[in-house]
Amino acid sequence: MVIAIIGILIALLLPAVQAAREAARRAACKNNLKQIALAVHNYQTSYRVFPPSFCITQGITLSGNNGSWSIHGRILPYLERGDAYDLVKLNIAWDAQLDSGVPQMRIPIFLCPSDPNDTVRTKNGLPYIYPHTYGFNFGTWLVWNPATNEGGDGAFFVNSHLRPADFRDGLSNTLCAAEVKAFTPYFRNTSDPGPNVPVAVEDVAARASGAQLKLGSSTNDNTGHTEWCDGRVHHSGFTTVFTPNTLVAYAHSDGATYDVDFNSLQEGKSTTQPTYAAVTSRSHHPGIVHTVSMDGSVHATNDTIDPGAWRAAGTRTMQPGESAVQGDSY
Repeated sequence: MVIAIIGILIALLLPAVQAAREAARRAACKNNLKQIALAVHNYQTSYRVFPPSFCITQGITLSGNNGSWSIHGRILPYLERGDAYDLVKLNIAWDAQLDSGVPQMRIPIFLCPSDPNDTVRTKNGLPYIYPHTYGFNFGTWLVWNPATNEGGDGAFFVNSHLRPADFRDGLSNTLCAAEVKAFTPYFRNTSDPGPNVPVAVEDVAARASGAQLKLGSSTNDNTGHTEWCDGRVHHSGFTTVFTPNTLVAYAHSDGATYDVDFNSLQEGKSTTQPTYAAVTSRSHHPGIVHTVSMDGSVHATNDTIDPGAWRAAGTRTMQPGESAVQGDSY
């Protein structure tokens, strides 16, 4: 009888303990996003522009797989991680600097405590690079057009030099960053899908034929958002094609169904073909993702947000054809 009573009490207490733990994790997650947004603004104070997602010389493709560093790498000094920043050169590919030990570093502020995949990504059995769980706002669908150097309509893109005045919606009405899941399955490098934003998840999944698939049965097979140093959208960003935590289902020939992201062409792989992406904001918090706006305000955004409102929050109202190079250079 005593054992039965103890068992009942434990059963009653367990949900309360789990709820308290999740509340603490949510608070820590929101604080991470707040610090990231503050770091972005401190960068802007130093350079007079917000950081670009990636730096690529127009008209030249990257000689290797990885080019210059991500926003995450650029804001390290403003997150009290100057120790890591001082060990690398941002204009040299991160995978050419593995011996520095920086790509393999676990940066706690880049990781939501609710994400279960807080583990280093390996290559050939050795630590390769650490994932992250906070993506920057790359806008609706277009990420970058290398032929014109035109960026997307979000807060960050290739070669961007945006100032606060370029956010015509206002900083408080434009997303800066949002949660993403580490080790996300995705596919990339397809034919040009065109400028029309996908309406349904099936429109994205249908493009997997002939694509480079980065997914599989083991965690390490699913490599989206696993490279905090890499500035490409499938690693360091998100887009607002679909609302938070939308299931973008892709039925693979291995019998499994994956919740996927999509990058039509890795930035820097072509001098003519644009990059479009459907990279969805996702979290391990039930029913929400945490987001931070460009003014530093943090929000819990419901999965049920109106798609139009979500897309509007992802744009700064850049006019069609506006050049990606704006403001002061550095």
